[in-house]
Amino acid sequence: MGHPPLIVFTDLDGTLLDHETYSYTAAQPALRRLAEVGAPLILASSKTAAEIAVFQQRIGCEAFPAIVENGAGLLVDVTDGQPPYQRLIAALAHIPARLRARFEGFHDLGPDGIARVTGLSPEGAFLAGQRQFSEPGLWHGTEAEQEAFLAALNAHGVQARRGGRFLTLSFGGTKADRMADIASRYGSPPSVALGDAPNDVEMLTTADRGVIVENPHGATLPQLEGEAEGRIVRTDRPGPLGWNTAMLDILDSMHL
Repeated sequence: MGHPPLIVFTDLDGTLLDHETYSYTAAQPALRRLAEVGAPLILASSKTAAEIAVFQQRIGCEAFPAIVENGAGLLVDVTDGQPPYQRLIAALAHIPARLRARFEGFHDLGPDGIARVTGLSPEGAFLAGQRQFSEPGLWHGTEAEQEAFLAALNAHGVQARRGGRFLTLSFGGTKADRMADIASRYGSPPSVALGDAPNDVEMLTTADRGVIVENPHGATLPQLEGEAEGRIVRTDRPGPLGWNTAMLDILDSMHL
């Protein structure tokens, strides 16, 4: 696959995509620069493979792999046996009813409900429901109830991650878990990661350089290891505006 000068891993919602409009227009100058220097752009998101494939085509990075469902799988993954998603739904069915009722997953919401809580179009909501590895959802209970809910799920091997909007259940795996494998396909060039939410932390700290994109819609991430020495930086503008500025700065510093 050649030896590109760098490889970029990026979250989508609230990072490369605007939180409200899902537009990446403001990031196009940096996206063009990355394409010119031949840098692989790896989308890494809680979105499904079906959703990410659409954005890959729009952005022009469909030639590269993608990290889907918060690192629970890859766009190129082929699974044997019972799909992880079916096992997740089966595990949820074994949770005490009073706790299960507090979690409203995408499986519960259906396409109309997914569209309502995400703001996606009907077509986009349908794709968001085509899950293979994980189950996002809304939590409607107390912190204590959530702890009990997660403890019950842990007994079935299910883990949970908090993203920008949803509590996402899976059988493990993070965006960072997938990075080394993908980077090795390109000769392990210097890596850059950009994200805005707690489920991006491992990816940001694993990369050679990380960018925390300002997120006015969520809690500010705490200071991460690597910030003090400047290996990880923060933008003062949100979404694709911050993404574009940070990425151009990195490219300039690398003389690319």
